[in-house]
Amino acid sequence: MLNDIFNILLPQISLAGFIILQLVLSLVLSPRLYRYARLVSVIGISLSIILLSTVQTEPQYFAFKDSLMSDSYTLLFDFLILVCGFLTALLSRNLIKTIKGNAYTFQAVLLTAIFGAMNIISANDFITLFVSIEILSFSTYFLIAAAKGYYSKEASFKYLLTSAISSGVFLFGVSYLYGITGSLNLSEIYEIVMSQDPSIMYSISAIMIVLGLISKLAVFPFANWVIDVYKGTETSVLAFLSTIPKLAVFGIVCRLLVFPLSNSFELTFVIAIIALVTAFWANTYAIRENNVKAILACSASANSSYVLLAACLVSVYNLSTVIFYLLCYVLMNISAFAFLNICSDKYDMDVRSFKGLFYNNHGLTGAYAFSVLALAGFPITSGFVAKIYLFTAIASSGLIFVPFLLILLILTVAALYYYLKILMPLFERCDKNTEIPKLNPVFSQKFVLVVTAAITLLIGIYPEKIIELCRFIAYNI
Repeated sequence: MLNDIFNILLPQISLAGFIILQLVLSLVLSPRLYRYARLVSVIGISLSIILLSTVQTEPQYFAFKDSLMSDSYTLLFDFLILVCGFLTALLSRNLIKTIKGNAYTFQAVLLTAIFGAMNIISANDFITLFVSIEILSFSTYFLIAAAKGYYSKEASFKYLLTSAISSGVFLFGVSYLYGITGSLNLSEIYEIVMSQDPSIMYSISAIMIVLGLISKLAVFPFANWVIDVYKGTETSVLAFLSTIPKLAVFGIVCRLLVFPLSNSFELTFVIAIIALVTAFWANTYAIRENNVKAILACSASANSSYVLLAACLVSVYNLSTVIFYLLCYVLMNISAFAFLNICSDKYDMDVRSFKGLFYNNHGLTGAYAFSVLALAGFPITSGFVAKIYLFTAIASSGLIFVPFLLILLILTVAALYYYLKILMPLFERCDKNTEIPKLNPVFSQKFVLVVTAAITLLIGIYPEKIIELCRFIAYNI
């Protein structure tokens, strides 16, 4: 048992040690040494990635009376979460310079959020899952509010209210499921529900549990918070907010749909309808927006809806497409926010404020443009391969879902308008009297932008190995 605990929790234990270290350093070091806070987080996350490579996944490992588990599925999602956390820490330089004396506390909260997200993926009972969700949620409140100013505090409060409501819905669903099965363990619940005919109460509890979780993905009707939160949040925190919570939520939702909640036919149609309505809302709302952050917020909701529709049509093939899409999405999303992070000191986030930026900043702007085109699904990008792969999976799920797919395809084409609205000003000529500033990113900002854009291109050209890996993990969940 002790070996199993360390096998599952070794990366998290390492993170916990660095969380404590950051808090101790915040007490003993002078605020003038705030620059080292980011370095400590980068080292801590790097060590956790190294330790993650030592985790055994075959066969499945369980610990704490089966409340935590480890397999190839959790290993991949933990790796993606740590990589996103590593890149977020690199991008946090501007924010660290602003908050200075609170830099170590901010980095401790960031590591705590990563810790909570990893435990969500490993959770095998609802108590562990709920505690892990709350660790991630409370950390996110403070990360959003870290930047000084009214809008960041307002964004944090709106996210708090939404999360509180979603947690209540989730707990009601769990209580009903416990009343039906008498267990909170996911493996035990799966065995019980598969041995009996599904009841209406089981479907209601399954719907409430999933609704409580996917509200954090900014799906309709729980999507109103996302626009204001994105507008009021600092760009490096947005790189976190748009990736790590999504990975954690999708990771556990897919496991729930495959196992304890797989016996509810009604749940599939409820999620499919929510996904379709969310895609329509997000893509139409973004068309009339001119704030880049707000447009990317709508993009995040739209992409979540695409993945959600494939995830609810439970099959091994669909699960592999979900994993592949998430892997591609987090990379191109971080790339886009890395560029906005570079520009945050010199530009507001209106699309017209970036006019002519390409002519003084060819490389950086080109990498950003490529990432946005990947989000739109243009060829030779990972976004194009991911969308084709995802839509093929939906098409193969049955004729009844073909109308859903057709509507999604129409909305995806319509979404090209707002992605191009972001990019077109970059390549427009300015007046001769207009001075276009030269961007001067530090190495860490340039590294995140260029590396993520390059990987997005490589996956778009050579996706076969990644797809094979995703299929292997889906078959062994």
